[in-house]
Amino acid sequence: MPATIYLHWAATPYNWLRPGLYHTIIGGDGRLHRLHAYSIDLPAHTWRRNSNAVALSCACMGGRPDPWSIPPTEIQLHALCGEAAAIARSWGWDAADISIQRLMTHAEAASNRDGRWMHDNYGPVIWGGTGERWDFLQLTRGGPPTGGDELRQRIRRLLLEPEPPVGLPAAMPGVGGPERLAFRRPATMRVRGQALAVELDSNGSSWALAADLLSLYEIPYEWDANRRRILVGSLDVVPSFRDDQVQPSVGWPLFEMTLQNGNAPVILRGILRDNRAWCRVLEFAEEFGITVSFEPFALRERRGG
Repeated sequence: MPATIYLHWAATPYNWLRPGLYHTIIGGDGRLHRLHAYSIDLPAHTWRRNSNAVALSCACMGGRPDPWSIPPTEIQLHALCGEAAAIARSWGWDAADISIQRLMTHAEAASNRDGRWMHDNYGPVIWGGTGERWDFLQLTRGGPPTGGDELRQRIRRLLLEPEPPVGLPAAMPGVGGPERLAFRRPATMRVRGQALAVELDSNGSSWALAADLLSLYEIPYEWDANRRRILVGSLDVVPSFRDDQVQPSVGWPLFEMTLQNGNAPVILRGILRDNRAWCRVLEFAEEFGITVSFEPFALRERRGG
């Protein structure tokens, strides 16, 4: 199958987050949780359509007994369309490429609305299906059954706009871009007994070059410039999928640190500053199992050797 983007809702509360099902989950507040690299296939998001595909899902529609008591929020839909547009642009697509054959909702995929008969129709009843999946059939309660067309039109408009600076999100209509996180001063800290140059941001967090931290702990890595990510060869890291991971709202271009093995889970995210990859030192320690001491802040050895 050609490369395809599928749009889902998770039928959950707004704060739901779980790896392994979707590449990215968008919270009710519009926060993007990129859990897996887009270059790998996940096994079970869209039945018989998981190969060469990316799955984006909004955490919403989990109300019981009424799903619409937790509807998709406008900021959530904007983030969903912005992420789909960014992926499409990275693949070399333009607005004319945003068709139902390349980008569809789970409701449309379940009903084979793209013309490819991949399975029995388990989509909306109004399209002759069993009603098991109806993700984004409508965008609002009682709205027309044109959710897929509406989302594709939004994504086309985003692709027709001037491309935002690399790594930055498109602004909400009528809302200015994000204010850039400020850095106050350089400093040094001890890491495995050695001095490490860091930068302190306006929130008091310490940032360091990801390459310096990985080298100090002798962790093999490779920089993937095309996708702005660091591929890490460590076999003993279990990503925690932190809710407070770095978001586009910090105002800097972003990079991701991803494991090379398995389904390529994202370990952490950081910023590109002066064309170099920086990450929060404490987050790096927490993700890689490194012991920490305070007063002064210092990193010691990795747990388990």
